Amino acid sequence: MPAPEPTTETPPQQQRQDGASLSHGLKQRHLSMIALGGVIGAGLFVGSGAGIAAAGPSIVIAYTVSGLLVMLVMRMLGEMSAAYPSSGSFSAHAERAIGPWAGFAAGWSFWILLCTAVGLEGIGAAHIVSGWVPGTPEWLWVALFMVVFCGTNLAAVRNFGEFEFWFATLKVGAISLFLLLGVLAIAGVLPGTDAPGAANLSDFFPHGSNGLIIGLLASVFAYGGLETVTIAAAESENPVRGVASAVRTAMWRIALFYIGSMAVVVTLVPWNSAEVVTKGPYVATLDHLGISGAGRLMNVVVLVALLSAMNANIYGASRIAYSLVDRGQGPKALAKLSGGVPRIAVLTSSVLGFVCVLLSYWRPDDIFKWLLNMIGAVILVVWIFIAVSQLLLRRRIERESPEKLVVRMWAFPVLTWVALAGMAAIFVLMAREADTRVQLYFTGGMTAALAAVGYGWQKVRAKSG
Repeated sequence: MPAPEPTTETPPQQQRQDGASLSHGLKQRHLSMIALGGVIGAGLFVGSGAGIAAAGPSIVIAYTVSGLLVMLVMRMLGEMSAAYPSSGSFSAHAERAIGPWAGFAAGWSFWILLCTAVGLEGIGAAHIVSGWVPGTPEWLWVALFMVVFCGTNLAAVRNFGEFEFWFATLKVGAISLFLLLGVLAIAGVLPGTDAPGAANLSDFFPHGSNGLIIGLLASVFAYGGLETVTIAAAESENPVRGVASAVRTAMWRIALFYIGSMAVVVTLVPWNSAEVVTKGPYVATLDHLGISGAGRLMNVVVLVALLSAMNANIYGASRIAYSLVDRGQGPKALAKLSGGVPRIAVLTSSVLGFVCVLLSYWRPDDIFKWLLNMIGAVILVVWIFIAVSQLLLRRRIERESPEKLVVRMWAFPVLTWVALAGMAAIFVLMAREADTRVQLYFTGGMTAALAAVGYGWQKVRAKSG
């Protein structure tokens, strides 16, 4: 890709020339719970079982390593988002730091990822509910969920905030209770249980380094969705304070909820238990402890996590699309605001999510499979854009507006380069595995195509401007 042409400092603004702007309906309590609940995603509840089956107890190491990388990414993103709050988040930062083509590629690839994820989460939620109501078609439940969350996002941003506030409250409460029960069971003070000691940890690397690598790759993608808080911050009462607070608490949230819960699961339940994959690690652990009804209750929490992710991804996709178009990088209709809400962007994102659901039924072996492969490594591409953007923007902010550095990347630039090296290492590990290698090809092709289109768009705008 040719080097970007120098661009003037034209930061994407929330206030447009026509006077319309996104609303600021999110309160600090909404943003706090979005940040807290956002770290407890569907990937943790649903996807972690496969990682445990592959890595065994060493999944704790996998989540620790990937968690450290995510902390660095969030710190970099927080630094830029506190300095330049924008609904475009990393896409807007990439445009400012690298050039319009970079913002185009990062933003539209992430939009495709979020829209596809909306469909996937809807399928997962529908599978749970159809099990409770046998004989009902899953696609009907997906359609119902889609209508509900599309409606909440169409009405006003505070509706999205309220849904996420209560979703997050339930998720945080459930996983906190799970951790409490787990620690009591490990200590041998939970009634009806004996302390397991280290019996389940003796075979720490059951599949050697290959198992650890698979677990590491699974854990990396379980952290997806943390970026939503920086998107939502732009519509909060105090964007800078909201971003700063969310980023500063990211470390203990990741350590407690992800690494802590994985440690509890592998200590209490044999890693090769079939239920860890079939039921999910949390339900399997509670059933193993013999806590009556707890497994069924955890299934409700998993459903809530999936619905929460649907809601957040419809919101995130609509705001990313709005920001891109508002910066002149897409069809103008998507940037139309009504009541401070980009309703056409909300509808478009929701419809595309439902189309993905239909493709999973109609064309599961070709189109839908290609779509899944295309989004397989998008999150890593986004992280690379974040790291490169922070490298370039930090010096500019220090030189031009040092007062905007409310959040600072630790040990800059050393840890930024460490994070980039970690991302490169993950790409190498993905290239070693047949399944993830295919994802690299598809995601790389999509990113290159978007970057080329974005660069062409950049050249056209430069000539016409």
